[in-house]
Amino acid sequence: MFRTPQSLFRTLAIAEAVSWTLLIAGLIIRAVTGWAPAVTIGGGIHGFVFLSYGATVVLVALNNRWGAGPTILALVSAIVPYATVPAEIVLQRRGLLAGSWRLAADRTSTDARWYDRPLAWLLARPSLLFGGIAVAVVALYTVLLIVGPPGGSPAQA
Repeated sequence: MFRTPQSLFRTLAIAEAVSWTLLIAGLIIRAVTGWAPAVTIGGGIHGFVFLSYGATVVLVALNNRWGAGPTILALVSAIVPYATVPAEIVLQRRGLLAGSWRLAADRTSTDARWYDRPLAWLLARPSLLFGGIAVAVVALYTVLLIVGPPGGSPAQA
């Protein structure tokens, strides 16, 4: 399904934009009808996709050897509604999403990194890699749910 970094990144960039729509729709529904669970549902989905997109950015950045600039651009784009799609287009045009997964570490490469071997090992085992990422995202999501929403809950005010 995600045979290239580009396909994974594009899928999550679009999913992040869709999740913004769900969050905004939830806010509108709450404002118009007073039904607060709309924000809980839209916000929950958005939060999970947001974290998944962030994990995807890190994975693709490591695989494709991005510098700090493109990595920060991609991460910050998730904070601005709908900005992940234009960010994906910019990264694609710059050629930063091109190429395949690095399934083997190449020690002779001029851009070899210390993490090449473990990354290649994980990329060669996609079920383990994505299972581990899913567990990490769910764990972080759970911690954030326990901490509470940004700005605190209305009951705390």
